[in-house]
Amino acid sequence: MPDRNPMLDQLATYPAEALYAKRDALRARGLEVFDFSVGDPREPTDGAIRQAFGDGVPEVSQYPTIRGLAEFRRACADWVSRRFGVMLDPAREILPCSGAKEAVFHLPLCFVDPARRPRVLYGIPGYPVYERGTLFAGGTPWPVELHAESGYRLEPWKLPRQLIGETAVIWINYPHNPTGATVDRAYLSRLAEFCQARDILLCSDECYVDLYLDDESPPSVLELGEGHRGLLAFHSLSKRSGMTGYRSGFIAGDAELIATLAEVRGNFGVASTVPVQRAAIAAWSDDAHAAGRRALFADKRDLFLSFFARAGIDHLPCRATLYLWVEVPGQGDPVDYAERLADRGILVSPAPFHGVDQPYVRLALVPTREDCERAIAIWAQLHEQGGGDS
Repeated sequence: MPDRNPMLDQLATYPAEALYAKRDALRARGLEVFDFSVGDPREPTDGAIRQAFGDGVPEVSQYPTIRGLAEFRRACADWVSRRFGVMLDPAREILPCSGAKEAVFHLPLCFVDPARRPRVLYGIPGYPVYERGTLFAGGTPWPVELHAESGYRLEPWKLPRQLIGETAVIWINYPHNPTGATVDRAYLSRLAEFCQARDILLCSDECYVDLYLDDESPPSVLELGEGHRGLLAFHSLSKRSGMTGYRSGFIAGDAELIATLAEVRGNFGVASTVPVQRAAIAAWSDDAHAAGRRALFADKRDLFLSFFARAGIDHLPCRATLYLWVEVPGQGDPVDYAERLADRGILVSPAPFHGVDQPYVRLALVPTREDCERAIAIWAQLHEQGGGDS
């Protein structure tokens, strides 16, 4: 057998794959599964987006380009202008990606020199790809545990100066997966100034920035001044427009950094296909369907919050994302609690799957409202029988 990359031995099974396997095992036992584990929404993708995808299939298929269609970049720039009041140069400050995940994963290959500044800093609980992309690039992951007391904010100015000096990239993700925490523009400004003073690349994973469930819309690092020096923002249509299977997003920010990405990403085979870009143009050009999806998720959130209030289950506030960060009753073991829910067909994601040993499970509000109601009835029965106590 050929040798394996020794780095692979540092990785556990990717959390989503483990949850898919758990779902299949539950179904094999004959259970009806209410899957709240992975953020893969069930609501249909808007019809105009599906139509644009079909119409975008060319008679002759040819390789797409890394920089993508000019119309795609213009649609992204127009959305940024409407959403954040920021003008971007579509030719120099925007680049398509095949979903934010691949862009996050590949970023350290472009901007981490393991021999000089190997560290990539990010908060946990969080998205596992920040770590995995760093490892595959030969960098050093630097996870810092975040807590409710600080609003789940990553605060690098409180970290050891020597380690900060070894840091090439800082990742932030607000609104935050898995807690739903949000930040204000003042925090983003302070963080950007901190990074610029130390020549650290600030990468903002903003996949949930258009999935706000109340009136206040979260800010973007793109709002922090012209030129966006040392800043990159990563956006996705997966949650905003229910396009998880399309794998479509874009990177925006510092034109010099975008130029480097355009040069390097040609090696990866990640150019977005023309039909996907046509569908994405339709999605970024329309805000009404995104507002409709926000209303659906807000309704499901309120349904669960009402149940949690009745059952005495604590949780973090959720003003954005499609996730609820739910405290295990009695601050018990999250894996054990997730297993007890799974035995009744309710699949959630325990905190260790997000990198921390905290007494929480993550609930992704992706089943239909009807299925949410049925799952709540089962969950309530578990607590009434004492099975929810730790």
